[in-house]
Amino acid sequence: MHIEPGVVVGAKLALGFVTATGAVGYAAKLARDVAKSEGLGPVILRTLIATALVLCFFEVLPHYPVGVSEVHFILGSTLFLMFGAAPAAFGLATGLLLQGMLFAPADLPQYGMNVTSLLVPLFVVNSIARRVIPANTAYKDVGYKQALALSTSFQAGVVAWVAFWAFYGSGFGAENLAQVATFGAAYLSVIVIEPLLDLSVLAVAKTLDRLETSGLFHRRMYHAAI
Repeated sequence: MHIEPGVVVGAKLALGFVTATGAVGYAAKLARDVAKSEGLGPVILRTLIATALVLCFFEVLPHYPVGVSEVHFILGSTLFLMFGAAPAAFGLATGLLLQGMLFAPADLPQYGMNVTSLLVPLFVVNSIARRVIPANTAYKDVGYKQALALSTSFQAGVVAWVAFWAFYGSGFGAENLAQVATFGAAYLSVIVIEPLLDLSVLAVAKTLDRLETSGLFHRRMYHAAI
């Protein structure tokens, strides 16, 4: 999902920082709401853990350039189920920033676009989760169909944003269209695999129920909403 250098250049880069500012602002609102009910400490703790995981996802898990971007196992829906929308959002944004600063400085001019491409789909997942996961179901008990809905929504959102940035920066020429299509097709493998990873992580979480009061995980991980 990293927009390759050169796809969007010059003054057009500013739009990415505008949209990223809006996305981070919305994440801050979500974090404030959680902090009111659970305290600021758990929000910070979950954010730090999510940040470390995101950095590992980007650097350790398989990733490869395809078309206008790169295919990564970002595990956005996994982070959401474990930590909640706000810590997952800040973890993605901070992990991405650290990855650029430490390992890929060439990606920093595209940082605003890349943050937008991750956070907006995550907020969509947050909305969809309220529809597909019954209020009386803890996240540790979700099934494959529900995990697939969340993962597909996140990955489709990432692909849609990458396509937007590619067309915004480089137009609708045949070569650009082909590269966007190639990138989208490559992400099908992620959509298939990520729900299985979600369920694997949740299966491990079930064995760690002694941590349900530790603040490490989103409250909904172990408790129904009602």
